[in-house]
Amino acid sequence: TALHFPQKLWKMVERDQFRSIWWSAGGRCVAINEGLFIEEVLSRRGPQHIFSMNSMKSFLRQMNLYGFTKVSQDFQRSASLPEFLAEEAAASAHSQILYYYNPSFNRNHPHLLEKCKRR
Repeated sequence: TALHFPQKLWKMVERDQFRSIWWSAGGRCVAINEGLFIEEVLSRRGPQHIFSMNSMKSFLRQMNLYGFTKVSQDFQRSASLPEFLAEEAAASAHSQILYYYNPSFNRNHPHLLEKCKRR
């Protein structure tokens, strides 16, 4: 069966293949390097494409539909060194980092993912 948006997102965040998206706040948030995400994920075509949409606006609309809320950077400074370094690198490249939180999207509680439903 085709994966739903939250499952696709989960698989992406879990894989090291993507540099534009990672777990933040100790696995409670998703951090997205907007510029890199557009280039690395949303601009894919053909069999390589992951999401049906190709604009950031559409992607963020999906995030909102599935109950993700944008949080400010100081929501929690990154706990781990790799997160911190990724955020610092993005900051120095002047890319915007977006942080999204969803109580049912948590690295330490994969079983909650099934509660992540479209509103």
